[in-house]
Amino acid sequence: MRFFLSLIFILFLSSKVSGQSRLILSDAKASQETKNLYAGLVGLSTRGILFGHHDDLAYGVGWRGDKGRSDIKSVTGTFPALYGWDLSGLEKNSEKDINGIPFSDQKNWIKEVYERGGINTFCWHLQNPVNQKSAWDTSIRTVKEILPGGKFHESYREYLNRIATYISQLKGDRGESIPILFRPFHELTGTWFWWCRNTCSAEEFKGLWRFTIDYLRNTKGLHNLILVYSVADFKNKNDLLSRYPGDDYVDIIGFDAYCRNNVEQFISELDHQLGLTVQFCKERGKIPAIPETGYQGIPQADWWTKVLLPIISRYPISYVMLWRNGGPDHFFAPYPGQLSAADFLQFSKSDRMIFQDGLNHQLLYSTPAGK
Repeated sequence: MRFFLSLIFILFLSSKVSGQSRLILSDAKASQETKNLYAGLVGLSTRGILFGHHDDLAYGVGWRGDKGRSDIKSVTGTFPALYGWDLSGLEKNSEKDINGIPFSDQKNWIKEVYERGGINTFCWHLQNPVNQKSAWDTSIRTVKEILPGGKFHESYREYLNRIATYISQLKGDRGESIPILFRPFHELTGTWFWWCRNTCSAEEFKGLWRFTIDYLRNTKGLHNLILVYSVADFKNKNDLLSRYPGDDYVDIIGFDAYCRNNVEQFISELDHQLGLTVQFCKERGKIPAIPETGYQGIPQADWWTKVLLPIISRYPISYVMLWRNGGPDHFFAPYPGQLSAADFLQFSKSDRMIFQDGLNHQLLYSTPAGK
């Protein structure tokens, strides 16, 4: 079933959702379109779960750059509701992102998504500002060196200047800034990125997050960002909170969770982590989500309806996003003919799932009545 919620209903839900604190966008100066999107995320989370896919319009299994193409659409007949992109490459003035997408094309797709009523989200696999190695370089204590007063602080500020310039160029048809779900320093509780727990203290990480957001908001004047705090592995509330930068710097709380060979373990862990995340969001007035998930190669034909859907349907999360379809040996969404394609089609038809055909621009971005 596809549906369109009224804007009035969305605004009511954004003021009060049963059993939880009032949800308020962290940026008091946010643009009207950004406020409207946030209210829409709150309202829609009570009715269903937005489905997303990283780099969905740029490439898929067996194709790249084909106009109007999407592996999700090829299987379901509709695009995803949420579209993931990467800022990595901008910090070194590259013309292409980390996955080879020209930023000029990415910019056009972001506008296309916005104008038809979809949602854009950014992660940022930024290279190490100290030694210019990749995001996966953990050989030094980078965070300490790029905080204010650090030897490489100015290098990091230049990184921020470059992404701020790019984000400020993302405009709609009326010249308005396109709202973005911004997910910096993702998987921060892991050990594989230079901003992870093995390379900096909790206070250093919090300082980095706060400086980054303050600089983008206050110095660069970006007020179109909805902030996503996304951890990796965690077993308890303390793991989830130990590096949390504060309510004024976060709007959405989530975690990245991938299914490996042990499906039963994935089910157990995902259920446990969703319970902890949703409870914390209720306490702090934040929106819960799963910013990254998937099962590489999807070797189980009914994984969508028998594994993923039953778990996520138990919780009032805003969205779930799959990682990218990089090729025949690295994909997380089905494509025509793939083993799980028929089951994914059934998954997409569930009343709990919202794809692009359940959204439009008026629903999420237009100024509410009476404003």
